[in-house]
Amino acid sequence: MIAAKGYAAPKAKVPLEPFKFERREVGPHDVQIEIQYCGVCHSDIHQVRDEWGGSIFPMVPGHEIVGKITKVGDHVTKFKVGETAGIGCFVDSCRHCPSCLAGLEQYCDVGMIGTYNSLDKGGSPTYGGYSNQIIVDENYTLHISDKLPLAGVAPLLCAGITTYSPIMEWKMGKGHKVGVVGLGGLGHMAVKLAASKGAEVTVLSTSPSKKADAEKLGAHHFLVTKDAEQMKATAGTLDFIINTISAQHEYNDYLPLLKLDGTMVLVGVPPEAPQVAAFNLIMKRRRIAGSLIGGIKETQEMLDYCAEHGITSDVEVINIDYINEAYERMIKGDVRYRFVIDMASL
Repeated sequence: MIAAKGYAAPKAKVPLEPFKFERREVGPHDVQIEIQYCGVCHSDIHQVRDEWGGSIFPMVPGHEIVGKITKVGDHVTKFKVGETAGIGCFVDSCRHCPSCLAGLEQYCDVGMIGTYNSLDKGGSPTYGGYSNQIIVDENYTLHISDKLPLAGVAPLLCAGITTYSPIMEWKMGKGHKVGVVGLGGLGHMAVKLAASKGAEVTVLSTSPSKKADAEKLGAHHFLVTKDAEQMKATAGTLDFIINTISAQHEYNDYLPLLKLDGTMVLVGVPPEAPQVAAFNLIMKRRRIAGSLIGGIKETQEMLDYCAEHGITSDVEVINIDYINEAYERMIKGDVRYRFVIDMASL
């Protein structure tokens, strides 16, 4: 076993603290990565506080990981020592179900194995990127371009692919009007990516103060959702809405903004099941859909696309010992737009 160190939640609803643990030895198909940066996702908070249930403690969070490969297994063919690599939200899957065979490992019929807060095929807990190193099968490892600043690339492994995947699945682009609900870690990436594809983007926010930022990110319009006149004027005009909000909110406020056959795609997960008025769907044949992350192939495609187009997340780099304060600020929406841990601070 390989000695490792990081920060962990010892149990639910207590601060994260330094933690020593062991990683498996590098197997024939594994790569070992010295972690340089790890993004901080809102789902980290949900899971360390056991808000979704089933959390495994002690828990080392983190699934937006970039770093340098320090060792490769004897049978590794896709990576070399010294290359920059990334790890996203999962590190394995069953590999033989229809979803896995289609390159949609995130929808594995058996269940993907999460980068943290999951059990590997041997029954041991997985530990994430708030740590100095990680060992992962090369088939679940991603190539990272050195063209872009690594701190800004790290959140692409979750926030980037979570918004890129529905944009590609629904072919959002030129000729489409796309609304983005919420301008946080996910929302700011949805704006950048949808705009880069040629869509006309409208940010829907309760905070008028975010208008300038929305425009800098590439939004063409900004709608204050508390303004009834603005909402009325926009009714029936949007082809798609990407809903990134994970706090409790009212879906019925947004559905009337969609055109005939318009679709609202959910990528945020509110804590309680929302109510939906059937007439908001029936009267314009509207749809509510959901999207998770992306498979390995699509995530690599997204990373290559962002490298080609110079797209990264807007980040605030922090030291690891600031993580508990960062969580509190995230809950208040006080970050623009993603915290990223400099793992050299460990």
